Amino acid sequence: MTRDAAALVREFQDTFAAVRGEVARRIVGHAEAIDLLLIAFFAGGHVLIEGVPGIGKTLLVRSLAEALGLRFGRVQFTVDLMPADIVGTRVIEETAGGRRTFVFQPGPIFTQVLLADEVNRATPKTQSALLEAMAERQVTVAATTYELPEPFFVLATLNPIEMEGTYALPEAQLDRFLFKVLLGYPSEDELVRIVGTTTGVEDAPIRPVLDPTEAPARVVALRHLVREVLVEPEVERWVARLVRLTVPGVGGLELVDRQVAYGASPRGGQALLLGAKVLALLDGRPHATRDDVVRVALPALRHRLVLSLAAEASGVEAAAVIEAVLAAARGRRA
Repeated sequence: MTRDAAALVREFQDTFAAVRGEVARRIVGHAEAIDLLLIAFFAGGHVLIEGVPGIGKTLLVRSLAEALGLRFGRVQFTVDLMPADIVGTRVIEETAGGRRTFVFQPGPIFTQVLLADEVNRATPKTQSALLEAMAERQVTVAATTYELPEPFFVLATLNPIEMEGTYALPEAQLDRFLFKVLLGYPSEDELVRIVGTTTGVEDAPIRPVLDPTEAPARVVALRHLVREVLVEPEVERWVARLVRLTVPGVGGLELVDRQVAYGASPRGGQALLLGAKVLALLDGRPHATRDDVVRVALPALRHRLVLSLAAEASGVEAAAVIEAVLAAARGRRA
């Protein structure tokens, strides 16, 4: 590793650690979730967050945006929300000369860190408004395409305990998320800290790690650095085989054939490698390894597996299938 490359890696590590530390000053617990959100952010992907109400999902996302020095936007998804409420619409504007013209009024999606709160409460038509934005970093209104700001990071939340009035996200949209992160209920000690710190006079302030005027360019540069991390052909082939093992009738695993209806797509392999590259940088290495891939396998694949009816009836979860697939992959030579 050259001196310049080593300096860039140290900058990446320092930025990651500083943002993590700032967020942790306000957020009690959820250390693993914070790391996964940051890994996805620097990998250039989006995140689906699942957790019960009141455990700090919104506060976590807002704190992350503040620590990064980026603009934050929030959309509360409801059954009557329309696509135009998200991406924007054209309105009639009258000029000084009395002439009327259509002018595009941008929606809340034109931000840098977007919280799509309770995304499964909106209808499929409205959910689809996020698809183009997440995949292409642009929106199209009245046949005109508008670029979204860089960086653009979507964090969508799901409420797992209120199913009435919700619409399941289609597999195509779930696949657009790099990771799915689960926020668990706080421990007793964490709950004591939460009720103590949130009922006092002042909230813990967040100091931006990146200058808001320089943050977009810095983030783009750090994301480019992630892409430059090396992956040996043997590791790439191992990731390909790992993804294929999740596909029934293809990977040759009886457990998968019996419990999985649809396996991970090629985007699953991309998520595994991008997450592994971020972990390699955090460890100061210019190359990613199988161990890095294993460490991000669960958040990268859990939302990409569609379990069979037999698995759902037996109470089998995607995490158990992924662990079995990893065990099988470790036992095979590349």
